[in-house]
Amino acid sequence: MDIPLKKKRFTTKKIAIIGGSVLIVALIVFVLISSTGKSKLNVEKERISISEVKKGNFQENIPVNGVVLPIKTIYLDAMEGGRVEERFVEDGKMMEKGEPIIRLSNTDLELSLVNQETSVYNLLTQMQISQNAARQNTINRRNNLTDVENQFVEAKRLYKLNEKLYKKGAVGKQDFLESKNNYNYQKEKLNLARQVLAQDSTAVNQEARQAKESYQRTRKALQLMRKKVEDLVVRAPIDGQLTALDAEIGQSKSKGERLGQIDVVSAYKVRAEIDEHYISRIFNGQRGEFNFNGKKFQLEIKKVYTQVSNGRFQVDMHFLEEAPDKIRRGQSLQIKLALSQEKEAVLVSKGGFFQQTGGNWIFKISEDGESAYRTPIQLGSQNTEYYEVLGGIEPGDRVITSSYSNFGEIEELVFN
Repeated sequence: MDIPLKKKRFTTKKIAIIGGSVLIVALIVFVLISSTGKSKLNVEKERISISEVKKGNFQENIPVNGVVLPIKTIYLDAMEGGRVEERFVEDGKMMEKGEPIIRLSNTDLELSLVNQETSVYNLLTQMQISQNAARQNTINRRNNLTDVENQFVEAKRLYKLNEKLYKKGAVGKQDFLESKNNYNYQKEKLNLARQVLAQDSTAVNQEARQAKESYQRTRKALQLMRKKVEDLVVRAPIDGQLTALDAEIGQSKSKGERLGQIDVVSAYKVRAEIDEHYISRIFNGQRGEFNFNGKKFQLEIKKVYTQVSNGRFQVDMHFLEEAPDKIRRGQSLQIKLALSQEKEAVLVSKGGFFQQTGGNWIFKISEDGESAYRTPIQLGSQNTEYYEVLGGIEPGDRVITSSYSNFGEIEELVFN
């Protein structure tokens, strides 16, 4: 007897046909979506930040951190090495110029001073002895010249007399020639005596000048040595506050070692650190501003330190007017440093969108406010609040400026 077989509802052939149909439908859907060119994502409007593009005054600036410092600092270094014997004041004291801070002792230096003083005394004594001898020698030569002059006058008188008498035949030729020879001899002797006295005078003057110069050099060396001994007492070079004093009684200090510093606290400056990326755009005269106790204060760059350390360089900025009353040394300030002149530009608020887009595109809100779509843009300079818009969006447009990290490659956002 034949048993009727139950007909299967899903055969292998039917399953294959259904699967193929599903794939075809999926492919058609994918093609349709691709042809539209827009992938959409539903978002809650409350979770995003929307800003309006506007036109206004724009100035490129960067945020920098600054530290308040005294307007001037003088470092105290040991001019001469020695042992700390006395400490006259404590760290933090307000000092007047010339007021002693510490006293060092240096026996070698003090002994050198005594030796130098002895050298000066010995040289002075030797100079006096030499001057007395030269003076006596000059006196002797002048006396000798006087005698020679007197002998010359007598020889001349006798020669002239004998010359007259010889012509009259009153004296013999021998007596006449003898007086003539003696006259010529005394004449030459007088010239020689005068030359010797002149040379002696020149030599004495030269010797005196050399001795004086030697004495002056020795005296100058003595003054320098005394100055070195005086430098063992370290004094305040200017009026100001003594800080960072590092000197304890009994401690040995080497020549040139840092002992402390004097800060002029009558005024302040701000030292700021800037990224090396901007080093070619920073120069004296640029200005910055900061807020302090609800008021704005302006600073101006006075000195640029071009040495780069850890990717940053430093500048000193001075207050254009009086510094804030309650500002203190070491206080940190957040400064907006201007890099350009103020101009009118199209502006968009800064936000997290820049990290994902690089400023190449932005989500622009549709006219009905129900969605947002990708829009290519061009951005220029920036400051702490805005980007300068060069193209792509116009004043009055509304854009999403919050982070796009959750949007992936979505091209259109639909608001719930």
